[in-house]
Amino acid sequence: MAMRILLLTHYWSPEVGAPQKRWQWLARDLVERGHELAVLAPAPHYPAGRLLDADPRYAPGAVARDASGAMIHRTAFRPYDAGLGGRGADQAVAAGSALRLGMQRFRGRWRPDVVVGSVPGLPTLPAALALGRALDRPVVAELRDAWPDILGSAASWVGAPAPRSMRRRVIHAARRAVPPVVTGLEREADAVVTTTDSFATVLRERGMRRVVTVRNTARADGWELPPVPAARADGALHVLYLGTVGRAQGMVSAVRAAAAATASGTPMVLRIVGDGAQIEAVRAEAARLGAPVEVLSPVPMEQVAAHYAWADTVLVSLQDWPAMSVTVPSKLYEILATGRHASGAVTGEAAAILREAGAGDVVAPQHPQALAALWGELARDRRRLAPTGGGRWLKEHVREEDLVSRYESLLAEVAGA
Repeated sequence: MAMRILLLTHYWSPEVGAPQKRWQWLARDLVERGHELAVLAPAPHYPAGRLLDADPRYAPGAVARDASGAMIHRTAFRPYDAGLGGRGADQAVAAGSALRLGMQRFRGRWRPDVVVGSVPGLPTLPAALALGRALDRPVVAELRDAWPDILGSAASWVGAPAPRSMRRRVIHAARRAVPPVVTGLEREADAVVTTTDSFATVLRERGMRRVVTVRNTARADGWELPPVPAARADGALHVLYLGTVGRAQGMVSAVRAAAAATASGTPMVLRIVGDGAQIEAVRAEAARLGAPVEVLSPVPMEQVAAHYAWADTVLVSLQDWPAMSVTVPSKLYEILATGRHASGAVTGEAAAILREAGAGDVVAPQHPQALAALWGELARDRRRLAPTGGGRWLKEHVREEDLVSRYESLLAEVAGA
């Protein structure tokens, strides 16, 4: 039976990023299966914090059907810079706007069968729950990250303020007060969707009623990547990082690893293609150390394959925060799809996937010397740069059709369809 699905999310195309990619294939497949999908999302402004395109279809209040087949209702947003406070305020403004717009446009004959709130941003969850109550419809909470566990690392997001500073007191209070509130909101939802099995287990232990894992997926369709050569013309090991350069990725540690590898005699280049809250810190550290690091701006999907072709190994990096052990970067699946070797500076489920798939090597996260040592080993024995298990693992665990069916079944169950 066809459903009317209403999604609240802070991220949507034409923005580029993991949440946007995830919902493009989910939206397309759900619409192709006969469901109506309406989306409340802010005007495109990620990651710069300002409007990306002046097209009237993207203006706050505009309504337009996009390439996925979903009907997109654009909400307001608040411009921001790299600070956490500005981003949080933006998410709150967008969530409040989504709630107001949802109340205006989705009553009566347009009322959905089910409401979905996708996190991040965090304020989307209470907005989705409030809208579900107002419309008398069930709500599914989609948690892309390990919320609220990730808040336990909040002090690391903003550095180390002075012991008696107001900022430290605010952070300490938030770390204690906010997680119980977030967990309470998650329990209010009629079902929860996570992207990892390990975090789904954590949520079940906290008493969540329905928890379903719908992993991210990735495509490398049409990418004709050459095999990694036995030697490079420049004599260097090519290491690629492609994705968000945020606090959770800890890319300053990778810069230090590149500098340490070079100091120990390993010729290499670390190419970082992306943007995020830590991009300037990465540039500054590379300059300070004289590290062999290239920092390039994000590229559209049609240019991604060229960077993978350049790479000998692709870095997957996360912080050593406890919440990261139940996190799997969406980029990991894309790397598996390309067949390129992965250098995993990760732990927990992400590390387990790499080992199970035989898709690369794993070192402890945020350990520059260990990562530098791995790159030295790979440079000396390039035969290790040809893993074969990534594609097989994806076929067994991350088939797009199966993932959409799992999501569709959950929504139908919750909606009573």
